[in-house]
Order: sequence, then structure tokens, then C-alpha cells
Amino acid sequence: MSANFTIFNARLYDPSTDAQQVTDIHIAGGKIAAIGSTPAGFSAERQIDAEGKQLIPGIIDLNCRLREPGLEQKGTIISETTAAARGGVTTVICPPDTDPVIDTPAVAELIRRRAKQSAQARVLSIGALTRGLAGEQLTEMAALKSSGCIAVSNARQPVRNNLILKRAMEYAATWEIPIFVNPLDHALENNGCAHDGRVANRLGLPGIPCSAETVAVAAMLELAQESGAHIHFQQISTGRAVEMLHEAQVKGVHVTADVAAHQLHLTEMDIEGFDSNCHLLPPLRTLADRDALRQGVAGGVINAICSGHEPHEADAKLAPFPATEPGISALETLLPLTLRLVDEKLIDLPRAISLLTSGPAEIVNLNSGRISIGADADLCLIDLDREWRFTADAMLSAGHNTPFDGWEFSGYVTQTFFEGRMTWMES
Repeated sequence: MSANFTIFNARLYDPSTDAQQVTDIHIAGGKIAAIGSTPAGFSAERQIDAEGKQLIPGIIDLNCRLREPGLEQKGTIISETTAAARGGVTTVICPPDTDPVIDTPAVAELIRRRAKQSAQARVLSIGALTRGLAGEQLTEMAALKSSGCIAVSNARQPVRNNLILKRAMEYAATWEIPIFVNPLDHALENNGCAHDGRVANRLGLPGIPCSAETVAVAAMLELAQESGAHIHFQQISTGRAVEMLHEAQVKGVHVTADVAAHQLHLTEMDIEGFDSNCHLLPPLRTLADRDALRQGVAGGVINAICSGHEPHEADAKLAPFPATEPGISALETLLPLTLRLVDEKLIDLPRAISLLTSGPAEIVNLNSGRISIGADADLCLIDLDREWRFTADAMLSAGHNTPFDGWEFSGYVTQTFFEGRMTWMES
């Protein structure tokens, strides 16, 4: 049971109402009991002075691989939710490509129970679109939704043909289940490991063309318009995809999108020297693509920023570049990379906060990402003026695979609260 406490003198921002104020917030029974004046009969067991600090809703990460069950050598629910808490993240959403695959309510319940034991963050699952992610037989999506899955997806696995996709969308639309899509044409991807451009050509690396993403986006948009399903594109990486999404949104197609924070800062140039920490999927694209993604974030075409968290053991990144496993351990850099966009004056602070909180909540219909009376006390306190140096050695994630080792950031999480319990506090 969480203790009653008060956070006073906080600069509170609630993106769901755009409310900003310096005030006190009172927590009781894991819920927000009052904002402002102390409620009658409330007794705080602890008081936290937040003068000069920003109080925001806990961050919601739409794309986070926890590695458990199935790949515990890379990370566990406990290790990765501990890293999440340090990054101000109180809700993580994991894809269905665990082992076993999340294609039945039993597997979803298994993950829910393990997450409940760790209790460092809320863990929500995406159910599999097809059985075993084999791309052929549809899962019982309604049963997966009833078991707590907030969306369905085939992760990075191909669906056998567009007829199956069309039927999946019709099924999902009937039950109002979002379909999460990793847009990738596997034939065009052709086992590439870097953006198909000048850098990959110079380094002799097999490339993944932009069309591997845009062809998949185009097909999904056509099917979405026909079916009326809500399609959410994960980790888009190309400027052309941003244009296509904008066109579809103007037409009224129910489509949303997120981008991984690292795609807003890195480009294909960062793979120079065969840095395997920059071996990612989707790959780092051109500077023009990165700038288009940034404009998509600023202009509202992109609705959320995610971590794209994929922790690895050290050996997974030690082979020659094409043979290494793609992915970045990113929970602990999600917030600072987003705040850097504010420092660079691409977006303002309210927009940055909404991209990490209310934006993701709206995509998956969560009753969170806000600070209001009666809501779960999922909160994050940030010292926006604090400058600090990020180092891989200090990461709490089991995976230290990051290209941001040594980067300087401003804005540091001092405390994280999940359901009224403090899950992180700076030492």
C-alpha cells in the first residue's frame, strides 16, 4: 500500500487540459486526492519539496521490448522497468514477439503477473495479429483485448498477403482494436543492415531502401481507408512516410504514428566506423529524412515519441556490423532526447510533454497521461535546469547498447512515482 504524501511548490503541467500552475498535489491510496488546497481529513506521511521542478504525468512508452519471457539474457521485466522508472517512464507497452508469442490470453496473463511482481512500472502488452506471428491465421483478437492487450500487431514479421491484412483490419475495426504496424516490405529489405545510400555504399554494407518502408505504408493506408480500422505506424523513419501520413490524415483516415527518439537526432553518418550501436531497424536515414521526421513531430503528423527500447547483452554487438543484432537500449534516453528538441527550439515544452504522455495515451485509449483528481498517481519530477552527462556504464537497463554514451543533456529526472509509490529517486 502506498503512503499518503504531498508534493508542494511544483510547476505542474497537465497536457490533457494544457493547465500550467505552481501548486501542491496530494496523493492518497495511490491516487491523486487533490490539487492545490489540502483536502479535509488528509494527513501526509511525507512531504516532498519540488520548488523549481517540473511535475508531469508519468511517461508512456509505446514501443519497449523487455526481453522477458524468452530472452532473459538480454533483460528482464524487473531490470527494464527499473530503467524505465529512472527515465520517468511509468507505463511500457511491449510488442508480441516474446517467447512464447503473445497470441493467447494465457501468455498475456503470464506477462501481466510477472510485471505485477516487479511493480516498477505498468506493463501493457500488444497481442499478436496472427498465430505465432506466422502471418497466416488470425488470432482471437477479441479475447486478447478482453485479457488486457491494448492493440494487436505482427511485430516485424510479414503477413502472408494483403487479403489476410484486410480481414485482420475488418476484425480489429469491429472490436475497436488498434493495429500497430512496423512498416517494412521484407522483400525490399532483403537482409539489409543500413540505409541504402552513400554511407552504406562506401562502407560496403547491404542497404535497406526507403521504399521498404513507404511501399508498406502505402498498402496499409489503402486498406485502412477501406476498413475503417485504426492503424498506428511504429518507428517511422523516412520523410516520404511523413508526407503520406499527412495526406491520409487530411482525408480522414484513422491513422497515427510514432517515431523513436534516436531517429530525431542521428543519421546514416553515425554508422561511420561501423559503430554497431547504430545498427538499428529501421535504419538511421539521411539528414533530410531526419529533418522531415522532426517537422512531422512539430507539425502534429507524428503523435508520439517512443524509445524503441531493445536491450542486448554485450556479445550481441561485438560481431562485424552486418552480423550484429539491431537495436538500442533506450528507456533512459527517451526523455532527455525529447527535451533536447526543446533546447533546439524545434518544439516547446508542453508539446514535448504531450508527445510522451497524453499523445501515447490517446493512441491506445488509456485513462492516463494526465494529472487530475482521482487519476493514478503516475508522476515524474524533472529538474529542467540540471545539466548532466549520460554514460553507458551508469545505465540501469541490462543492456548498455547505446550510441549516446558521453552525451551532455539538460533536464534530469529526480523522482518517479508509479501508482503513488516512489520507484526512482536520485541518489
